Amino acid sequence: MSGSIWPVELRLTTQGQVLGVRFEDGAAFELSAEYVRVESPSAEVRGHSSAERKTLGGKRNVRILKIEPVGNYAVKLVFDDGHDTGIYTWEALYRLGTEKNRIWQDYVTALAQKGLDRDRAGQM
Repeated sequence: MSGSIWPVELRLTTQGQVLGVRFEDGAAFELSAEYVRVESPSAEVRGHSSAERKTLGGKRNVRILKIEPVGNYAVKLVFDDGHDTGIYTWEALYRLGTEKNRIWQDYVTALAQKGLDRDRAGQM
């Protein structure tokens, strides 16, 4: 992705269950709060290496409470489960939108492999 792509709109809908993102190149995505929460770029989820990555269960009903700007390159999302440490760059949000089907399928597969589900809290 080019560094020149900028969001022109960030909007919470359905009472914080969906983050709508529209970019100046015309790309527009609706990302569920659950999806952006379990794919948080935070160390809590990502760890410090791929071996430390956690798969989070029980986030189906999580909501985004607030969007906070971080400079002119990212936002911090505040979730109702208390998570607020991930910095979502414009590139990260764009990737979450463009690769949504593959990333989501990888997540669902990881849940099943680890005996977790979207409704029951847990992590591995």
